Amino acid sequence: MAAESHRDLQASAAPSGRITDRTYDILRSEHQPLEALFEPRTVAVIGASERRGSVGRTLLWNLISHPFGGTVYPVNPKRHSVLGIRAFPSIAAIPEAVDLAVIATPAATVPDLIQECVDAGVRAAVVLSAGFREIGPEGIALEARIKDSLRRSGMRLLGPNCLGLMNPRLGLNATFAGASAQPGHVGFLSQSGAVCTSVLDWSAQENVGFSVFASIGSMIDVGWGDLITYLGDDPQTHSIVLYMESIGDARSFLSAAREVALTKPIVVIKGGRTSEAARAAASHTGALVVSDAVLDAAFRRCGVLRVDRLSDLFDMAELLSKQPRRPAGPRLAILTNAGGPGVLATDALVMEGGRVALLEPATTAALDALLPPQWSHGNPIDILGDADPDRYAEAVRIVLADATSDGLLVILTPQAMTDPSETAERLLELARSATKPLVACWMGGSQVAAGEARLNAAGIATNAFPDAAARLFCRLWQYSYNLRGLYETPALLPESEFGGPPERRRVDEVLQQARAGGRTLLSEWEASEVLAGYGIPVNSIRLAHSEEEAVAAARDLGDPVVLKLHSFTVTHKSDVKGVWLNLRGEAAVRAAFRGIREAVLERHGEAAFAGVSVQPMLPLQGGLELIVGSSLDPQFGPVILFGTGGRLVEVYRDSAVALPPLNTTLARRLMEQTQVHQALQGVRGEAAADLEALERLLVRISQLVLEHPEIRELDINPLVAFPGDHSPSLMALDARIVLEVTEGATCLAPRPAFRPYPSQYVRQLTLNDGGVATVRPIRPEDEPLLVAFHRTLSEESVYLRYFHMMSLSQRTAHERLLRICFTDYDREMAVVVDRKDPGSGRHEVLAVGRLSRSHGTNEAEFALLVSDPHQQQGLGTRVLALLLEIGRDEGLSRITAEILHENRPMQRIAEKLGFRLQRTPEVVLAAYDLEAEPPAAPEAASAAATSSAT
Repeated sequence: MAAESHRDLQASAAPSGRITDRTYDILRSEHQPLEALFEPRTVAVIGASERRGSVGRTLLWNLISHPFGGTVYPVNPKRHSVLGIRAFPSIAAIPEAVDLAVIATPAATVPDLIQECVDAGVRAAVVLSAGFREIGPEGIALEARIKDSLRRSGMRLLGPNCLGLMNPRLGLNATFAGASAQPGHVGFLSQSGAVCTSVLDWSAQENVGFSVFASIGSMIDVGWGDLITYLGDDPQTHSIVLYMESIGDARSFLSAAREVALTKPIVVIKGGRTSEAARAAASHTGALVVSDAVLDAAFRRCGVLRVDRLSDLFDMAELLSKQPRRPAGPRLAILTNAGGPGVLATDALVMEGGRVALLEPATTAALDALLPPQWSHGNPIDILGDADPDRYAEAVRIVLADATSDGLLVILTPQAMTDPSETAERLLELARSATKPLVACWMGGSQVAAGEARLNAAGIATNAFPDAAARLFCRLWQYSYNLRGLYETPALLPESEFGGPPERRRVDEVLQQARAGGRTLLSEWEASEVLAGYGIPVNSIRLAHSEEEAVAAARDLGDPVVLKLHSFTVTHKSDVKGVWLNLRGEAAVRAAFRGIREAVLERHGEAAFAGVSVQPMLPLQGGLELIVGSSLDPQFGPVILFGTGGRLVEVYRDSAVALPPLNTTLARRLMEQTQVHQALQGVRGEAAADLEALERLLVRISQLVLEHPEIRELDINPLVAFPGDHSPSLMALDARIVLEVTEGATCLAPRPAFRPYPSQYVRQLTLNDGGVATVRPIRPEDEPLLVAFHRTLSEESVYLRYFHMMSLSQRTAHERLLRICFTDYDREMAVVVDRKDPGSGRHEVLAVGRLSRSHGTNEAEFALLVSDPHQQQGLGTRVLALLLEIGRDEGLSRITAEILHENRPMQRIAEKLGFRLQRTPEVVLAAYDLEAEPPAAPEAASAAATSSAT
């Protein structure tokens, strides 16, 4: 089969997830466009100066006083030399190619200098100068000129208005900071130069080192996504810390973070959490959804850990740089030689959502044998103030072995018998073999400084305060929990649960009818039709335009009934007494009709009254009123909301938000964030609601708003969840849908933060045996199918695909398959050939094909694998033809692969579809230039029954 892609190399490089040096070299040599920023061989300083205190002088001095193995060229048209180094009048005058230009000149000069750099073939630039968008229209115009020059070149630009960057591992300091970062394994990115200098001071004191240290400024070119991708490929970076003021391109950030966070923790602090940033809306959902809550949801969705305080950012940076282990749960054991600090740590732990570990009986017995009778006999484990290093060490050893805890916090306070330094030494020995996170809290300032320094130097995270240390453990657990949910295989959503697939045409007709009438607000009947089209249970509705029609409808439905205002303009029925409940008999129905009509006429006029809807009055029988909705966030696009519903929805404000598309796992995590989730599980003897049905409903709502982007707001309030075996288990009693203002407005609406399922690439094909299969993009729910697929592969097929032998357990490990099934369709497109077995009725995968984009380029590599029983039936040709079609639609310029010499069937398929093959001593290189080559011949894509695909 095709060669393993570079992403396959990265995924299988090491159990820890950190890529090997060999893989790193492959990735960086061809696919890392930011290499010139962080690993330049030649650096030009434009604006280099002799003037003391100037940015140009400090920058040049930092570069030449910290050798990075490259050459520095000052650029100053008024001087022959700067700081004793020959200067050049322009970038064009430098005698060799320049990798990196650092510009420290007035803002007005920068656009022309950037164009000179582009003309000279400079690969990357850093603009330190301020005076751009932050000063208004004049600065924005300067940025536009810079962007225009960049658009016509391949040069990348960091900034403007930034401190610069450092690569401490190489000794590169291209900043005007007064200190240099120590080498280490934390990648630090900040939009604030002041935060950068503060972090430098703190890191020197705490002995924390950095792989990359960069100030990114206004991000007119290089943004968060580019830098996170770069650090994700960098084997020297083990964790990433961000200080963020604006997110920029939201999809780029989330796409990069989602890919990298799986193997490298990302911690962020974001300014601007105040309510002034919230967006008001007329709907209940819009009123409950504020920008900061959406940002939280975005971070959770891509596995990023958010902290609230700058001190927490520093502490998490230290913890992540020194603590490679992640807690498996929220249970913490606290070991201390003083009761008070243990109590403080316990309070902080519980308040942050952690749990106090309940010690095993064997652990308690072992501690009884070791400790004086006065010890606490529980957790926190108070080993008393006279604890010496031996007692500490033995107690820590016992507690680390306890299976009921997920982490250990060791607290030391200076007392008469305490030896902080020796105790630290003993702790180091135990930490090396620990299988769970271990955090130390050495309290007491100068009295414990030597011991704390020893712990820091040896890579053990420390904190001066026990409550802060406990909070950090909780954040570490929350990070692990979010990441686990992000890549937990969701349940496959059976279409039969919703009465079949969505009736998109039915929904389109309702929406188009409203458009044709010049309306953006759907009536309740129309909103119910939309929901019903996606299988959402809705109450029966009969429209009535007169009292007689209302009476007739009520007679047909049976007592009691509900009358509601039917209007195309009134937003909330409760504002005009537009809902009358529990009506029995003709007189009550007539009175309700007249009451609704008179109230609407008084406040809104005749045009606002289009009649009433008549519905059965359903007994709630202990059902819980919920709200489910969607609104548009200006940066992140559609947002799904879930929470407590009813008339007081905005009073209780018990809700949570998530970004679509949702699967059942993400839907469950959304519900778990609310208080009503506990009630849904059953309280005070009540039966639980059908939580699985709620998950499926949230998935369908997610699908609805993504497939119909003209929906601007959607409210289902109340959605009643009935307890026990009630049928139906859910019922939407009221719904409200608002559309975009004009037909073309969807083009200007914010796109979804995560790319929806690319259903446009679903194809049906007829197999050689006459059966029908579906070629479609892969889904997270496909993981069990891929496990079964790999069981059908022979050793030969495995070797031809991966260039080496991989055991079945390796190929089907969850950690590996999640990289394939949980696809970010912006970065990779994997397709499967899916067939329902005619005998068993179960789905099975016959073939898998992948297109993996190369970071920072417009190229992709393909990989292809066909199940052994279905080889030599043309599947390989048809899947590769679809990959070429997808590549063309996605705007790729080139698709390549590496094929083993002995894999001749794969070479024949590639040649048949128009690939050019080049033989090297190691492999056969296949390349297809999408911009130059015509589309594959139709007969190759459709038939290919005679192909000998492997």
